Order: sequence, then structure tokens, then C-alpha cells
Amino acid sequence: MEHQMKLYESPFDRIKSGKKRIEIRLFDEKRQSLNLGDVITFSKLPDLNDELSVEVIGLLRYRTFQDLVDDFPMSYFGYTDDHNKRAFVESIYQIYSKEDEQKYGVLGIRIKLV
Repeated sequence: MEHQMKLYESPFDRIKSGKKRIEIRLFDEKRQSLNLGDVITFSKLPDLNDELSVEVIGLLRYRTFQDLVDDFPMSYFGYTDDHNKRAFVESIYQIYSKEDEQKYGVLGIRIKLV
């Protein structure tokens, strides 16, 4: 199955360069349909003209963003391993609310470029 998702420039570029191997999302209705082997095409915000495709190679369910981030080195998210995990999680809350995190839970999508 193929899925379409949007990404801001920085995470888009980290995936494109091969540095980012886990994409973080809420485990909402849209993400509940993801399966191993699916393809996600990411469109880069704001103009959506640049796209890249990845294969889903792992689905990681967590209760909170912090729980997910704590389980992996920051290099999996496209940063240096000394990048501040707390600051990274706080940046996620600029996109997703804590209420939605509690409602849906969190999904780490292990990806590889196709």
C-alpha cells in the first residue's frame, strides 16, 4: 500500500540524506493503516514540490514521544548522538499536542529510502 505524508524541510532533508531512519508520528487513524513493506511518499512543506519515497521496515508503538526517543540514539532521528533529547521531544510538541499524544499514542516508523 502507498501512503502520502507531508514533512517540514529539515526532517525531509535528513531522510533524503539517509541520516534519519525513524519518522515520528501520532498513532492516529491514518497511521494505524501502515504495514511493513508499505511505501510512504513524503512531500516537502511548504510548496510540496519535492518528494521522496521510503519503505516501512519497522513499526514501533509507544505511549509517549519521550519513551520512543529514549529507546534510540539520536542518530536514528538524523541528529548527532549528543543532540539534546529533551529539546527534541519539546520540538515535537510544537507539531503535536500532549492531549493527542495521550489519546492516540506514538508511532516510530522505521524507514529506508527506495
